[in-house]
Amino acid sequence: MASLSARAISGMPEVRAGDDLAALIVAALAAEQPAGGLRDGDLVAIAHKAVSKAEGAVVSLADVNPGERARELAAEPVAASDGQGRDPRAVQVVLDESEEIVRAERGVLVCRTRHGFVCANAGVDASNSASPELLILLPRDPDQSARRIRARLRELTGASPAVLISDSFGRAWRHGQLDVAIGLAGIQPLEDWRGRTDAAGRELQATWLAVTDAAAATADLARAKDSGEPVVLIEGLERFATVPDGPGAAALVRPLQEDLFR
Repeated sequence: MASLSARAISGMPEVRAGDDLAALIVAALAAEQPAGGLRDGDLVAIAHKAVSKAEGAVVSLADVNPGERARELAAEPVAASDGQGRDPRAVQVVLDESEEIVRAERGVLVCRTRHGFVCANAGVDASNSASPELLILLPRDPDQSARRIRARLRELTGASPAVLISDSFGRAWRHGQLDVAIGLAGIQPLEDWRGRTDAAGRELQATWLAVTDAAAATADLARAKDSGEPVVLIEGLERFATVPDGPGAAALVRPLQEDLFR
């Protein structure tokens, strides 16, 4: 029987642009358990906002000049708050971060980002930012961010843990948000059971497990949204760990030609 543990790392300072995020993680871990540390096969799960802040992926609304489309969308009646307050400047940032507006209705913007993610507001919001006038964007290349952090953790500790960067996505058919993996290094994103058999010997036709989305959701359960603990250490996923960085979270994105809802 496999076991899994996930614990939030306390003592992380507020992350600022230019910070060495890997060094902050190592220092926080050392303060918690001086005799311990990272091991090969561990998974370091990081809420994307810590990565975005370190990389300077932050926009000040004071610097945004909204266009006509942003003003039109901001003026539409809002059925439910989407976290942006329908400020046309915030809507403009969402448009700038979007490859495509998949749906715009009742004040909700469902966007396809340049990464291929489909999510509300292109992942842009002000929660956990230093000011409501500062919007935090998704990292430009979350997989590359994960690879850089993993390489730096290896440099600092000698260990080569996997790294996962997550964000909260809504779901079209269910209430509530769930963290998913948007950046990965050193872990197998998917486990394909198609063609294998179940416990009764039946051949499985469609079972394809999103391993790292499940890990991202697990990490989110180990921290509170207001705890200031963006990093979670997960142990027990060694069987999915890989020596190379691997394909990253890009492997989880369904190609457009397979999108049944376009």
